Amino acid sequence: MNILRNLMTCICAGILLIACSAQTPNSNSPDSVETNAHIEVKGSDTMVNLALAWTESFRESHPDITISITGGGSGTGIAALLNDTVDIANASRRIKNEEIDVAQNLGIDPFEMIIARDAVAVIVNPNNPINSLTLEQISDIFQGKYSNWQELGGEDRPIVRVSRESNSGTHVYFLESVLRLNDPQNRSLFDPNTLLLPSSEGIIAEVRDNPNAIGYDGLGYVTPEVKVLGIGANLEGPFIWPSAETVNQGTYPIARDLYAYTNGEPQGAIKTFLDWILSSPGQNIVQELGFITVSP
Repeated sequence: MNILRNLMTCICAGILLIACSAQTPNSNSPDSVETNAHIEVKGSDTMVNLALAWTESFRESHPDITISITGGGSGTGIAALLNDTVDIANASRRIKNEEIDVAQNLGIDPFEMIIARDAVAVIVNPNNPINSLTLEQISDIFQGKYSNWQELGGEDRPIVRVSRESNSGTHVYFLESVLRLNDPQNRSLFDPNTLLLPSSEGIIAEVRDNPNAIGYDGLGYVTPEVKVLGIGANLEGPFIWPSAETVNQGTYPIARDLYAYTNGEPQGAIKTFLDWILSSPGQNIVQELGFITVSP
């Protein structure tokens, strides 16, 4: 009886061990994929439509991984990462040194990935006869140094400046790269009368409906309802229009990377999702939505 009892104990233990092995993936295996996982993504409004399209396509091949997408601006996403309330912070600007300092004090280790590229288009109403401007002219317009389109060769109309709100990564990028012309000593600011809008769609709608307006937006949001201006280094030109070709050639001057930030190097389902974004299916969506692809 003792022999039989011991034999049955060994058999049960073996069955239990096999069952546990079958149900528990090896976390050290590169092929192991976390299932029934949830990924929280927050940040750049410029990237919201792109992130939603990625998520919809990704779920077709990974139905066990759910993803929630929220906008609010790059600053909002990075703040959520520092507060450890999101898995991925999308940002249309690079994380600031002071944000990295705060993160390190909170025990957060921001890990950066470039997942797409974008051109920032300067746009006016289609009825505006202006077709191109220099970077310096655009800087002066948004600082309030010009107040009438006639001063720039246009009609006798007041200039209405339209911008994203200050928590937007596009706002920060435009401030540093256009208003301040990438000069770290330049402390220029937007004219106080600049109309601040909370979304990329709002920028397009205002410029479309207001014949006096000038604004800026990510190329992926630009529609035929507005006119995109050519940008030149000086009045003699050449003037360059935003496109995937001019961004990749380095000739369009207002282009930027789009980022995903995680707490430490991504693992598990988060890594699976970000790797997929950088693969051909993910980058095909980048191109379809008017953004510019990147290599892994």
